[in-house]
Amino acid sequence: MAFRQRRERLRSILAGLGCVRPGSVYDAISIRIAKDLGFPLGMFGGSVASLAVLGDPDIALITLTELAEQMRRMSRASALPVLVDADHGYGNALNVRRTVQELEAAGAAGLTIEDTLLPQAFGEPKTQLISLEEGIGKMKAALDGRSDPSLVIMGRTGAAAITSIEDTIRRAQAYEATGVDALFFTGIKTRTELEAIAAATRLPIVLGGAPDELNALDYLAGQRVRIALQGHAPIAAATQAVYDTLKALREGTPPKNLSGLASSELTSRIMREAYVKARTADFLGLKR
Repeated sequence: MAFRQRRERLRSILAGLGCVRPGSVYDAISIRIAKDLGFPLGMFGGSVASLAVLGDPDIALITLTELAEQMRRMSRASALPVLVDADHGYGNALNVRRTVQELEAAGAAGLTIEDTLLPQAFGEPKTQLISLEEGIGKMKAALDGRSDPSLVIMGRTGAAAITSIEDTIRRAQAYEATGVDALFFTGIKTRTELEAIAAATRLPIVLGGAPDELNALDYLAGQRVRIALQGHAPIAAATQAVYDTLKALREGTPPKNLSGLASSELTSRIMREAYVKARTADFLGLKR
């Protein structure tokens, strides 16, 4: 039931009239912070998943098992709804079906399946797309793999940056016809492009990284954009902070002189220390 409530919250965002910005999350700590700060939604991107789990670039090295297990850890840590970038579904349409099953069981509120050809094809330096027919098959398989009807499934295309806006619209309309819940676009660069897509489709729109002219939330809401990503700065900031701290320690800075550390109060709150202490008293017979 708890998972369904998270999924219903994501559905309410898609059904609303406004546009929200999710917090980029990738582990138990980041999702708790995003929840405490009031983000309505978390976004678990493929690139941050690869970095957080493997320390590798976003080249489809991470496996479905690793992605789902990281999602499971976040689901345990916080009730914040999370939209998962499921990349290409980790294989063909049958693999997509299983990807949906695994992420549903792991507590994802929603997921995206994209039409990028992954992993990168031999001898092809540029990003490619799968055929429209294969993309349709993947969307149908994703929907067939869903057992909880509240799980949100989004059809995603990066055609705007690879082929053309015309191809983007053609793919979006085809994915829309399969019954997906929303359309996710990357590579949109201008208002003209977004307006053409919005005019040609009817489902809620989710927008990946975009230039400054596509950052006004009121404008985006008017174009049926319900979720607008704002990159994955948190993991970049965390990486820099760890680097700076380890560098200072390696150079001889005493721990008491380090700067930029989380306070004991913040750490205690993120760890839910008060909750744990209460349960310790209840279950181990200790005084509060």
